[in-house]
Amino acid sequence: MMFCKVSLRQLLAYCAALALAFPAVPQTANQDQGQGPVIKTEVNLVNVFATVRDKNHRVVTDLKQDDFKISEDGHEEKIAFFSREMNLPITLGLLLDTSGSEQNMLPAIQDGGSRFLHRVLKKGDEAMIISFDSDVDLLSDFTDDRSILDRAINKARINIPGGGMMAGNPGPVAGNITGTALYDAIYLACGDKLNGEAGRKAIVIVTDAQDEGSKTRLEEAVEAAQRTDTVIHVLLVYDPRYGGNTGVARKLTEDTGGRLIIVNSEKKLEEAFDQISEELRSQYMLGYYPTNNTKDGKFRKIKVDMTNHDLKVLARKGYYAPKH
Repeated sequence: MMFCKVSLRQLLAYCAALALAFPAVPQTANQDQGQGPVIKTEVNLVNVFATVRDKNHRVVTDLKQDDFKISEDGHEEKIAFFSREMNLPITLGLLLDTSGSEQNMLPAIQDGGSRFLHRVLKKGDEAMIISFDSDVDLLSDFTDDRSILDRAINKARINIPGGGMMAGNPGPVAGNITGTALYDAIYLACGDKLNGEAGRKAIVIVTDAQDEGSKTRLEEAVEAAQRTDTVIHVLLVYDPRYGGNTGVARKLTEDTGGRLIIVNSEKKLEEAFDQISEELRSQYMLGYYPTNNTKDGKFRKIKVDMTNHDLKVLARKGYYAPKH
């Protein structure tokens, strides 16, 4: 189901993007004095958000434009816009795996998720909560109300064989683990919800990354994120009895510019939430006008490099060009 409402927050973010893409145009000598500036060409500013860490894994927040290089399909591009983004609104999706394999960690996931949202969300930000097992459930639509988000997180229930639901830590569940529609959840979160949002967009998924039963393929889930400029972060939480799919988690994060953190304890889960929170609040925004302005709808590879090779940058790997 598509949602087309436009909030004041979205409108302001959209206007800010237009201001970056279309700077003031000076009046020319032969321009009619009674006529405003005429823009005859379309300008497509590509924005890339980047997080930088040093060799000790600390986030670096004092870099300048000259510290970055950016290329598209192997061709170096000129950085036309640069800023340190602490205050640009974030639209966030928190996706919780409620399949049977997560039963022992659910209470810690709920507690950590609530603290994470209280820490990361600032004025102007919004978040939604989705749970997924054999089905995908929207527990809370986009809101900035922390109490609504807390209640939504606490509504998450483990789906057990036989169609039952249980909360908290129910102990071992007999039978086969039910389906896990991870790819469907990502596809719906990006295509139906984040597609109409402006500004920074991110999904944080707490899961073992095992997908069973999705109608969507992994590649389609990744493409949905890339087409909506959504970064995917994965906290890989899994029961050793069932295992976790590191390969899937790595593809989801690397292809969208997100972080993969393997979590094997409640303490590590809290640290992982803190790390993602820090990164979301310590980003650089790089903007460039691509040399290749062909509107063919094809995927373009982006590579961000640092002039200081001791620094490591995290940024999305590409985007889909507009199409006529």
